[in-house]
Amino acid sequence: MGEISTKPYLIRALHEWCTDNGYTPYIVVTPDAHTLVPAAHVQDGQITLNIGTLATNRLSLGNELIEFEARFSGVTERVSVPVNAVSAIYARETGAGMGFEVQPYEPAAEPAAPQAPLADAPGQADEAPADDPDKGPDGGGDEPRRPRLTIVK
Repeated sequence: MGEISTKPYLIRALHEWCTDNGYTPYIVVTPDAHTLVPAAHVQDGQITLNIGTLATNRLSLGNELIEFEARFSGVTERVSVPVNAVSAIYARETGAGMGFEVQPYEPAAEPAAPQAPLADAPGQADEAPADDPDKGPDGGGDEPRRPRLTIVK
């Protein structure tokens, strides 16, 4: 089983922080084939959604999907957004929040039969070059990876 991303946990935490402080949480989404949003409201390849408790019904902030019902131009619509398609969450009132990398969504598949690991070919080590900025100053793998998060203002 693969490791669960920290992204859905950060989204839930910032949603809770917004709610606790009386702010309105918004998410910015880059829709793909797995995203269910009203197409008429997508502008420049993105849609910004109010995920506050007053704007949504049946809100579910899951590890893979964010799902809820909301009204768009007076019509109730079902929304389903892969967490990987969320590029930011922020408080409307302050702009405080966090940005994320958008990654392709791959729905969880049924577990496949285990396969034997492939042996590395000679000379094809899985190590990064010594000047790889994600591997620390000496190029070794002992340093933690640097985060790739930005603040949305």
